[in-house]
Order: sequence, then structure tokens, then C-alpha cells
Amino acid sequence: MRPHKRSMRESLEFGAVWLLLRLLGALPRPVARALATGVTRGLLRFLPKLRKTALFNLRLAFPEWSEAQRRAVVGKMARQLGWMAVEFARFPRLTPENIEQLVLLDGQENYLAGRSRGKGVLVLTGHLGAWELSSFAHARFGFPLHFMARPLDNPRVDALVNRYRGLSGNRPIFKNESARATLKILREAGTIGILADQNTMPEEGVFVDFFGTPACTTAGIARVALHTGAAVVPGYACWDASIRKYRLRFEPPLELLRTGDPERDIRENTARFAKVLEGIIRRHPDQWVWVHARWKTRPPGEPPLYPFLR
Repeated sequence: MRPHKRSMRESLEFGAVWLLLRLLGALPRPVARALATGVTRGLLRFLPKLRKTALFNLRLAFPEWSEAQRRAVVGKMARQLGWMAVEFARFPRLTPENIEQLVLLDGQENYLAGRSRGKGVLVLTGHLGAWELSSFAHARFGFPLHFMARPLDNPRVDALVNRYRGLSGNRPIFKNESARATLKILREAGTIGILADQNTMPEEGVFVDFFGTPACTTAGIARVALHTGAAVVPGYACWDASIRKYRLRFEPPLELLRTGDPERDIRENTARFAKVLEGIIRRHPDQWVWVHARWKTRPPGEPPLYPFLR
């Protein structure tokens, strides 16, 4: 694409995102949620590959379910994504004084137990519930962190998104600086949040079981934890209808397997991390992002699983 056309497209994208954030942030929450839910459900209708991917993934993960159950989960997932967009847009309104009106902190003793080891904390999480809100809210509770971030294609949108993320004191770690920055933060007993539920290229991951099917999964968390001794603490924020709030839950730190065989240790610990995330998703299936082609990368010699994505 020619530079002037790229610049024009980026400006239009930035304007649309800026306007949407301002609109969702200004409207009353119930109205903003209804609007955002309508947009996300509309996108699933106009982008059929996303809906196909979600239903395919649900058939793979829950073969015992009916199609009606799977369609219902896709609809609830779309609602949850819309709601998260609203919470993201309202980040400027969230303060240490009002965060408890939206988020209940649950299992904080588990996070503190990991931090007390003095070697830093790796928060194991995924694209579940309101993942953007989880780290933001924890910072508003007084515990800011660094988060792994993949830069967006549009640099102006990327800067805008990271400005919102950073309003609570959180800071990004970009891929080109991740190794050095990660080690420095953990040496200083800091905290890093890592989304570990997406498809990974073979050179960056290992194949482990995920919902009964091998999935290429990032090996970075296991490598770093084994090298540094950092605590691995599962954390996630899901909507709890019983209390009408998001429940920001931390599970107990995971004990690492150390056999003396580095490759086995990486594979076995990565498999355990994937199993933990699977368990959380099974408890909250309507709050995971099923539109992602999680099983796209296949072991050598295996055919593709997503024929409609070729």
C-alpha cells in the first residue's frame, strides 16, 4: 500500500476507535453495554469465518453439546466482548476509590503468597472474561504490573490503546524487548501478566493437550519460570451474575516440575499451565474468545483442522 493511502487508512481507523471509546465511555453503562453487544453480534454475522471458527472450536472442545448449546455460548461470548469494550472505554473513570463497585478481589492471598517468594510473579491468564479489566483493576487495588503486548498494526491506535491500559500504572513489554525487560522486572520482584491461550508458531511453543487436542502453546512462561524461580499464579476476571460484578480471582501459585531434563520440564510445565487454563474456561465457557483459531498450527504431518481458513 502506498504511504499516503496507508496514512489515510490509519487516520480513519484511529478516528473510529477514538470516537467509539469516547461514545462508550460517555453513555450510561447499560446503554453502552447494549450498543456494544449489538456491534459485536453484528460483526459475527458479517464476518462468517469468525462464527464458523467459534462453532468449530466448540465442537472440538465440547463434542457432547448440542448445536443449540454451542450457538448460545457464541451469543454470550459476543455479549461479553461487548461488555469488555465498555469497561475498557470507561478506564478513565476507574479509581482506587470506586474500583470495588465494579470488581471483587478474590484470592488475593494467593497472589501475595507468590509475591512473597521474592523472585517476581508471572500471572498466567488468557483471553477470558474481561482480561483488559483484570490487570487494570489489580493496579487500581494497588498492584500495578507489566504486561506482554503485541503492537497493533496501526501505530496511532496502538498508542491510544496502551495509553488507556497505562492509566492505572501498568506498563507494556513489547516483543522486541521482552527477554531483557522480563528478566529485569523479575529480578526486581515485579509482576508480569501473560496471555497464554493463543495459537503459537512451532518455533515459539510446544504441542500440549488442550481440550483433548494437541495445541501449539507458548513455552515462554515455563522457560522463564524455570530460569528465574518466579511464581506462576493463575489470575482472571470473569463476570459473576450473582454479585453483579467482575470477580478478579487468583489461584494458588503453581509448583513447577523439575526433573533435570530441561526440555521435558518445559513441556510438562507448559502442559500443566494449559490444563489450568482449560479448567477455568470449562467453568466459564461463555467468557472465552472462541473466535480465535486456537488449533491452527498442527504437529508435523498432521492436516489442517480449519478447512475454511485455508
